[in-house]
Amino acid sequence: MQLSDNEKRDVIKFLEAGKPLPDKYRFLLFKDDREVELVWNGKTNEVTNVVLPFQTIEQIDEPRGEDKIGLQDSLFDMSGRQVTGWTNKLIWGDNKLILSSLKNGPLRKEIEAQGGLKLIYIDPPFDVGADFSMDITIGDGEDEESFTKKPSVIEEIAFRDTWGKGADSFIAMMYERLKLMYDLLAEDGSIYVHCDWRLSCHIRLILDEIFGRDSFGAEVIWKYSWGLHVDNAWNRKHDTIFYYTKSKFDDGNRIFNGYEVMEKRGGEVLRRLATGIKGATMVADRSKVEDKTLKLSGDVWDIGVINGMAVERLEYPTQKPEELLEKIIKASSNEGDLIADFFCGSGTTLAVAEKLGRKWIGSDLGKFGIHTSRKRMIGVQRELKKEGKDFRAFEILNVGKYERENFLNINDDLRAEQKAKQAERKEKEFIKLIITAYKAELVGSFVNIVGKKRDRLIAVGPINAPVSSELIRQIVAECKEKNITKIDILGFDYEMGLDFSQYKDQGIDILFKKIPREVFDKKAVEKGQVKFYDVAFLEVEAIVSGKGINKELSVKLTDFSVFYNQDDSGEIEEALRPGSSKVVVKNGQVIKISKDKQTENVSEEILTKKWSDWVDYWAIDYDFTDRKEIIKVIKDGTEKEIWTGSYIFDNEWQEFRTKKKRTLELISAPKELPKGAYKVAVKVVDIFGNDTTRVINVKI
Repeated sequence: MQLSDNEKRDVIKFLEAGKPLPDKYRFLLFKDDREVELVWNGKTNEVTNVVLPFQTIEQIDEPRGEDKIGLQDSLFDMSGRQVTGWTNKLIWGDNKLILSSLKNGPLRKEIEAQGGLKLIYIDPPFDVGADFSMDITIGDGEDEESFTKKPSVIEEIAFRDTWGKGADSFIAMMYERLKLMYDLLAEDGSIYVHCDWRLSCHIRLILDEIFGRDSFGAEVIWKYSWGLHVDNAWNRKHDTIFYYTKSKFDDGNRIFNGYEVMEKRGGEVLRRLATGIKGATMVADRSKVEDKTLKLSGDVWDIGVINGMAVERLEYPTQKPEELLEKIIKASSNEGDLIADFFCGSGTTLAVAEKLGRKWIGSDLGKFGIHTSRKRMIGVQRELKKEGKDFRAFEILNVGKYERENFLNINDDLRAEQKAKQAERKEKEFIKLIITAYKAELVGSFVNIVGKKRDRLIAVGPINAPVSSELIRQIVAECKEKNITKIDILGFDYEMGLDFSQYKDQGIDILFKKIPREVFDKKAVEKGQVKFYDVAFLEVEAIVSGKGINKELSVKLTDFSVFYNQDDSGEIEEALRPGSSKVVVKNGQVIKISKDKQTENVSEEILTKKWSDWVDYWAIDYDFTDRKEIIKVIKDGTEKEIWTGSYIFDNEWQEFRTKKKRTLELISAPKELPKGAYKVAVKVVDIFGNDTTRVINVKI
């Protein structure tokens, strides 16, 4: 290190004044041989190493939807069968925590046992001004309508953290996640990162820094004709997909099947070949392609977007065509390889992987995305089974023990002790906000209980994670210890697969309430306009039929109630133009508000004409308590298996709506069951993607 006396004095002055050193000192003080580097506000090489247990919420072994379920399959059944071994994984939660837990936790061994992660494809939310709302269809037949579902509070917080400082915060988010993905990739693995013109230059520099410029494989241009046309600029008609390998590209330690993804030759060459013109085959002389009408693919792919009437179209805003993913997966993985998509959205990567015989891991922050993927993968399973092709079971996981992160923003420039104090203050502010909006009063001297409203005590779930079964158990235990008999649990969201009925026989009157997003509206809180609503209510009926030992069980949905509010109908009415209408969610009903063109009178029409309009999907586990939920944890360097106290929902029969099939059966297919007592679990997922589980006792 060679510093002049003046430079040494300047360094001391900056340090004494508590100011950051100018950039030139980074190169003078520290060895750094990078020629080009992307620098952003708050850049750090620190990567989270948190290890959280993965809780299995649901397992889908058989894609059953047939008329009758026997005790065993026929010996002459020629349909496709489930492949044993690896179970595919669909994970709900923050992919930073998921990636860190995959990298550093017990599941890493399972991944390595499959040969490692051979391919990662991601399509992150690269549009800084994106609207992450999506259209939902309600009803069936002539009564079909659509309305816009807004992001959940957890999704809104994640998007705020991603785009709060514009490109800086997006780049910081991607940098940490890409570093974790790099560590997860097998040595012969590769990654494809999808982006567009907004941030492609930034992503390229990040990938160069993490993977190395020697690992750059290609800048693929996905060319399409879809999009707006303007006459005063070049129309944007392509996305960019960066392809990098874990090892240096020229070392050849990578999977690439170029002859699996060849393209049709252009019209002129095909015409020459068809007419036998001399020299027409010269273009293929240096390749191994026998079919001269085909050619090896270049780095510009002319693949159309999804047709509006296509079967694969799910009306998911970021959905990509299966043809695009098929090309990537065929080229950079082999049958039986393990691949991953950590921004899986509607599950296109997973669907194509399953059809091509690959194993997969998918994750998404949005519960609606997970639900969309679940339905899609069951559909793929059914399709493969019908065609006589084998398929794999998949399971839905949570990052079980959610990290309790800081409420809103914490100043990253503070020291650790100061940050902890600020986080504690923010936590108290959050609790006070919720308790005030709930029209209750704060109480102390409890661990999980924070408020009181008349004769009921109150517990509040975290702002940035669902209320987990573990948190509820802690609250129940504290209530029993303190002889508390009435409690309200408030949460923005609840863990997927949470069985609320199991807490009804604890000797405690528990009410589960949803915290509305309006709680952050100061004026609404001050005016007492914030309404907390109950979680969904589900009623089911068991139907046992047959004589002797040949008994069958069917399950009937008899009632389902939700209590959602999403919009301020008063503001909607004022903003409506004469002759227009808007669909809103108000007090658990989907309502169409219309303004007459001549009179400007406002009218309301309830679209959810029957309770079943709220049901998008339902499934049955005929023996809910037969499989305990076991999580793997590492304590003192030793891996241990622990029962969480919950059970895994075995998805043994399911019924759901699709784009083409809007009707829904409300009575399940009969299932043959031997004599015995059963705890039958019924799971309903509503049109928002939220699930409710009810367990009933049935005696056969």
